[in-house]
Amino acid sequence: MMNPDEGALHRMVPFAEDEEMLALEDAAQRFGVDVRTIVDWCHKGSLPAMRIDGSWRVRRTALELFLEGLERPNTLVGQLYAFLRVPDNLLAVTQTTDLSNHLDAAFFKAGEARGGFLVKYHSEGPGRPSLDQLRAELERRELKVARLEEDGRLLMRPLNDPTSGRVDELEQLLEERTEEGRTVWVDYNWDESVDVEAALKHQEEISEFVQDKPLVV
Repeated sequence: MMNPDEGALHRMVPFAEDEEMLALEDAAQRFGVDVRTIVDWCHKGSLPAMRIDGSWRVRRTALELFLEGLERPNTLVGQLYAFLRVPDNLLAVTQTTDLSNHLDAAFFKAGEARGGFLVKYHSEGPGRPSLDQLRAELERRELKVARLEEDGRLLMRPLNDPTSGRVDELEQLLEERTEEGRTVWVDYNWDESVDVEAALKHQEEISEFVQDKPLVV
């Protein structure tokens, strides 16, 4: 649990005496996000907070307005946050690796905000980015990779066969994570050796598999 130091969080303007104030833990539970996600929003100044009787509090209406703003489609993260449901699956085609990394980071930010468990499958081998390079690319796009891994919220997992389907891997992943109670947000990139028709066929299999499961792929 994080205990923000005095002055570390953004202070808000005076509030009405009868307005409901929430402890960070209560705010996280009420809106289905992780406590450290709430703290991160406050540190960035995105969500105003105030110290009352030694504890940090957020205004309920401020949190509601913040989440409403997150759902507005003015950013890629906002679009994904508003568009994706549970269960759900999405196939995106990008023209460059840079755009693909940008989309990956936005997808995981939306999943983090929803309190999900994040899984990134990556291909290994010559000509492919190393795991450290992949982490660096996501960090560069402001995904808190190190913190999420430390908290057990993000798993980097190699693909056994980059050209195969994904249903078996997803099934195994769900079996491992059933008891955690979190929605699992899974991201992977199709290997260049997989043509578009094969990728679409695999995506149809995924669409059938994720129905009624706590999965966003």
